[in-house]
Amino acid sequence: MSTKFDILGTAAAIAKGMGVTFREMMSPTVTENYPDESPKFEARYRGVHVLQRDLNGLEKCVACFLCAAACPSNCIYIEAAENTQEVRISGGERYAKVYNIDYNRCIFCGYCVEACPTDAITHGHGFEAASFNTSTLVKRKEDMLAPLPPGAKPPVFPVEEATMAH
Repeated sequence: MSTKFDILGTAAAIAKGMGVTFREMMSPTVTENYPDESPKFEARYRGVHVLQRDLNGLEKCVACFLCAAACPSNCIYIEAAENTQEVRISGGERYAKVYNIDYNRCIFCGYCVEACPTDAITHGHGFEAASFNTSTLVKRKEDMLAPLPPGAKPPVFPVEEATMAH
């Protein structure tokens, strides 16, 4: 008796699978015209990282290193520097002087985004990060910074002493 139920169960599974196949065969084909039209991403797509700015144009990153600590692939490198009254890069006491992400190692898990207390790092919708040269996959802070909001002034960077001597 159990072999009859096994045969019926197997036949039902095959019929269910063939039903899915025939249903997909009859549905229209969806083609993406990628080079001519930009692809449509979902709102939560995890693309290339973006370092955000506040409304005044200052960087949101305060160099707390929580994103680097949360990264399982250890692909984030940060060097912190102090903000001064003359040079104000971010709203906090410190700012990220160097902020690099090595996309050779990044797995786009989103842990860095979740760990950031100031929402300074987010995933954008950029997806064209492929390269034949692995050295171009190390993105610097300048490559990831969001553009200045309208009406904001760019931050004042310190003048190097070496350039003042010449």
